[in-house]
Formats: sequence, structure tokens, C-alpha cells
Amino acid sequence: MPRSITTILLLLLIAISVEADTFRVATYNVENYLDQPTTTRPGIKSIAAKAKVRESIRALNPDVLALEEMGTTNALLELRASLKTEGQDFPYWEYVQGADPDIHLAILSKLPILSRHPHTNEDFLLDGQRLLVKRGFAEVELRAGTNFNFTVISAHLKSRVLTPQADESAERLAEAQALREIVTARLTADPSAKLIVLGDFNDLRNSDPIKTLIGRGKSKLIDTRPAERNGDDTPASNPRSEPRNITWTLYYNAEDTYSRSDYILISPSLKKFWLPEETYIPTIPNWGLASDHRPIVAGFETVENN
Repeated sequence: MPRSITTILLLLLIAISVEADTFRVATYNVENYLDQPTTTRPGIKSIAAKAKVRESIRALNPDVLALEEMGTTNALLELRASLKTEGQDFPYWEYVQGADPDIHLAILSKLPILSRHPHTNEDFLLDGQRLLVKRGFAEVELRAGTNFNFTVISAHLKSRVLTPQADESAERLAEAQALREIVTARLTADPSAKLIVLGDFNDLRNSDPIKTLIGRGKSKLIDTRPAERNGDDTPASNPRSEPRNITWTLYYNAEDTYSRSDYILISPSLKKFWLPEETYIPTIPNWGLASDHRPIVAGFETVENN
């Protein structure tokens, strides 16, 4: 065999090996991905909106995708099948239905799911009422590569929409506290646990729910802070501040505001495997046709990078 062909094959094998040692984890609130009307959400997802959702997912090319505001299992399986026809095959999936009768959590994965721990009965006491976490939490353990196991915990915390049942901000904080208790339990049992906590947390970084969820000390989670790849690379002028790049993920029509509502948080042990350069928000024309949220993705590798 000519040396040039041997060299090319060797380079291809190396490229495949390198690719196999990296993976991407994403989250996306797909805004009422319903295949049938409900009592509180009368519309169904249009064909055009579904197509834009799939375009956004293809732009991410994720290995693991956490979804919020998913409708029935039929709606999830329709999305999964449609993605497969377009080259995005997710053989493994998880679906978690909490107290909310209409919208749910789901996880699609190209990586094997080793175990599942759905949280559908988490509750809390608020103003004398015992309330359930509305959408529950999804928790799965996955494997990337040969021996790289990690856990994904996804959530969709209480929205900022006012409800007669309880104060929305207090309810969101209580849900964040319930989620943090799960995270703390995992990290107490195994301080080296590789955790990814992600989803639509419906609040700003300096809010009590987000600060509670991130935590403190040795078990403090790291905010990967995905941003647009639009050429902004100026560092922050203040070392205590973040760079002024574009990180918003939500358009909130009631306030006509753009803010960061969606997060990918990682445990300290994952920092040395995290790829900041592969952590971003895709910029997609007419993104709002799909959802009021933009998806975010974070990259990782299965060998230490720092």
C-alpha cells in the first residue's frame, strides 16, 4: 500500500478516535411542543415551527438533548423519528411527567442510558401549602467513550407567570431548593461525581433561585455560560465581571425583554473535561418561529484537558 494512502488512513483513524472522545450536551425549551390541544394550552405545534425546532437541533448536533415543554410521548416520538430521517438519530430517550398535566421533560440521547431516576413526587411547603414541583426533574446516568460515566439532571422551574396558587418567585425558589438538595445528595455521596444540571430555570443569574442552585464551597456548580459565536472576544474589563458577549436565551413577550433563562451547570469534577470553545448558542435566522427560547450546548471530552 502506498505510504500516502497509509498516512491518510492513519489520520482518519486518529480523527475518528478524537471525535469519539468528545461529546455535546444541550438543552432546549421547545415551547409547547404539543400534538393535541389541552385545557390551558389550546394550540398545537405547527409544521413550520417543528421544522425550525429540528433545524435548531441539527445546528447543535448534540449527543444528549434535554427538552422542556414537551407534550405527550407521541409528540416526543414524532420529533425523535423526524430527527432520525434528517440524520440525527437518538436511540435512547427518557420522558418525565410531573404534576403539570400539559408539558413535560424529556431527554434524547445518542449515548447509552445506564440508569434512570425520575423525580415526579418532589414537594415543598409554601405558605402553609404542600406543593409539588410542577414538572419534576429528569435524571439519567450515561456513558461516553469506554469508561466515562456522567449524570444529567434536567429541570424546568416555575415560570414568571403569575398564578393564584402561590407567589411565583417563592415557588420557583422552593423548586430550586428541591433540585439543589438532589445535587447536594449526589455530591455528598460522591464528591467526584460528574454532574450536568441543565434546563430552563426561569430566572437571572443573580436571583435567589439560581444562586441557591449553584451553591457554595466545594460543591458549587460551574456556570458554563454559553454565548453566541459572533466574533466577540473582548475580555471583561473587570475581573469580577463576565465578558460582554451575547448570552440571552429567552424573549419574554410580556416585558419585551431578552434575558438568560436557560443554563448548563457542571460539577467541579467536570471542569477539567469541559470544552469552553465548544460551548455556545447557535445563531439561527427566524429562531423565534421554533420557540421563545434559544437552545444552548456545552462540549466535553473524556480525557482531561487542563
